[in-house]
Amino acid sequence: MIANKKEFYGGVGLMAGFMAVLVLIFLPLYHDSHGKQQNGLNFLDDLFNSISKDSAYYIPKLKDDVKKSLQGKTMALDLKFESDAKAKEIEQLFIKAGAEAKAEGALITVKGDLDKIMGACLDDADTLFHNQSDALRAKYGMDGKLVLYDWWLSLKSMKSALDGNEQFKEGKVVYSVMTKAVECSYNYYKVEPKGMSTSLGLVIFSLVFYVVYTLWYGYAIMFMFEGWGLKISH
Repeated sequence: MIANKKEFYGGVGLMAGFMAVLVLIFLPLYHDSHGKQQNGLNFLDDLFNSISKDSAYYIPKLKDDVKKSLQGKTMALDLKFESDAKAKEIEQLFIKAGAEAKAEGALITVKGDLDKIMGACLDDADTLFHNQSDALRAKYGMDGKLVLYDWWLSLKSMKSALDGNEQFKEGKVVYSVMTKAVECSYNYYKVEPKGMSTSLGLVIFSLVFYVVYTLWYGYAIMFMFEGWGLKISH
């Protein structure tokens, strides 16, 4: 038995409107910067990814940090990897970075200047950050994302080895390069950076819409249940 028909059907109307908008959100009615059709959720996801990428470009600062912290410092490390093939694949990264590297089984013995190795890694991360995977393919003969993944494995192993040698300061820099450059470039590959100011109106609209849309659903539920006669009481 409906206790308050006006309130109940008002809630039903709100819920119907909410569902209609939800259907529109998931219909491919929108276009990205390349003219490709996509739904509203993907459109906004791409928008906020683009904005966050623009604010996550740490590579120039990391290059300065590497020069200040690692210049003149060398390393001689044995780095272990998951397989013989992976070690052989990663060996070329260190060689092209100007280090001495020799893979024997799943182990790579690396000797070289830390700042040069980190500088080469940052250059590759910078290349992929700007979505230039073809340049890395030309350099290494493999996909750009795979190059960055191999750098990630290398830096992870280097961090562990440096900490084991009590070279904690150097390990901290390596970790920063791994997380703020390599991981960032890998995760944002193919995302076009976009400044907040270029889409400020759309950002404000989407945030206001999110709040209003959430309240819309909440009031629809509340009116339907109260109109039905359900009450919360102590």
